[in-house]
Amino acid sequence: MVLSFYKQIAKIWKNPKENLGEVLKNRLIQWRKENTIVKVSKPTRINRARSVGYKAKQGYVIARVKIGKGGRRRKYYGRRGRKPSKMGLTHFTHGKSLQKISEEKAQRRFMNTNVLGSYLAGEDGQHKWFEIIMVDTSHKNIIKNKSTRWVTFASNKKKSLRTN
Repeated sequence: MVLSFYKQIAKIWKNPKENLGEVLKNRLIQWRKENTIVKVSKPTRINRARSVGYKAKQGYVIARVKIGKGGRRRKYYGRRGRKPSKMGLTHFTHGKSLQKISEEKAQRRFMNTNVLGSYLAGEDGQHKWFEIIMVDTSHKNIIKNKSTRWVTFASNKKKSLRTN
């Protein structure tokens, strides 16, 4: 049985280190040198982008966000006479996922857009990269199209920045 194009891509991304190998390694090396938030012209994983809601139209924005892995550390406050293990610097966790944090970063950078969704684009020992699909709510193509107009309604704006 012949797999569709998107199913073949999904199968490759099940084990990216095995299937992509050097391509992924070189890509991660390049991404490490870039800024934290980068606007991207095309999605890295087209199947995931399409499932999240991406369409190759004007008004859609893709941002790649780099975020550090691991737990949160508190700053060293320099008190004397205290064991480092008792200073309370480590073993703190975020209240939300790294994916949610990266969506919020992208939302703050591109203020006129709404986040549709995101997916993992890659990871190494220190960082994770998420690609966030966003829609420009004031773009005429988005407002005119019946299938994408719902994003422009007031009840759907800035969902990623809400606390609930």
